[in-house]
Amino acid sequence: MAQKGFIEVDIECCKGCALCVEACPPKIKAIELRKKTNSKGYYPAQQINDLCIGCTACALVCPDSCITVYKLKK
Repeated sequence: MAQKGFIEVDIECCKGCALCVEACPPKIKAIELRKKTNSKGYYPAQQINDLCIGCTACALVCPDSCITVYKLKK
């Protein structure tokens, strides 16, 4: 059984660079950019499904440390 996780994105910090979208494993693709801008005019990232496994790839590539990854205990 795959591990479950989820992310929390600081939407005011996120500049919408999409590095996290690209870093998310291909079979999971749990992240996309929002359709609505933040107060600075950027389209921040968001989790879009429950397939996140908590691998932390997105947080590791985020240049502004806007992503916190949580792993759910079983």
